[in-house]
Amino acid sequence: MDSVPEMDTSNADSSNIINININTMAVSSSTTANNSVATVAAVSAAASSPSSSTPSRYENQKRRDWNTFGQYLRNHRPPLSLSRCSGAHVLEFLRYLDQFGKTKVHTQMCPFFGHPNPPAPCPCPLRQAWGSLDALIGRLRAAFEEHGGKPEANPFGARAVRLYLREVRDSQAKARGISYEKKKRKRPPPQQQPPPALPPPTAS
Repeated sequence: MDSVPEMDTSNADSSNIINININTMAVSSSTTANNSVATVAAVSAAASSPSSSTPSRYENQKRRDWNTFGQYLRNHRPPLSLSRCSGAHVLEFLRYLDQFGKTKVHTQMCPFFGHPNPPAPCPCPLRQAWGSLDALIGRLRAAFEEHGGKPEANPFGARAVRLYLREVRDSQAKARGISYEKKKRKRPPPQQQPPPALPPPTAS
């Protein structure tokens, strides 16, 4: 009986190994490509993410102003709670801040009263500028409501505070010889409509 010849499996094994290596390389290349795409997508998302998580300059200043006012209430004698704070206490706070002012406000006895650019120094006191106080009250008014305060009970929106700011604005404008009035925008002149075209003459 003829013997059955043995099959040469060396070529088959080599072929299988080559196929396995090729498949492994394909999977590895696909995984690397996917990882690269994911990395690029993550970097792109991070670059395009809005910067709303970073507080703005206004929000930072509002937080500092609110902390300063809270410290003032705690140092008040007797100490005051926010719920008992009124417009009168806000006025006390604004007058307290005048000692840290940097704006020269001339008195009526000063020879430079009403002079916008005094040629020499004078002993007139330094005060908080009206613009700084007005912006401060706006930030504190917003912060009060953000911390749970009711708009109708907002001491920073009290009528006495508004009148005080108006008085400071007018007095500083006279003392410093400047105007705080907002410039009115000039309206463009109305465009003149061209006269209507006359109908062509009719033949008689």
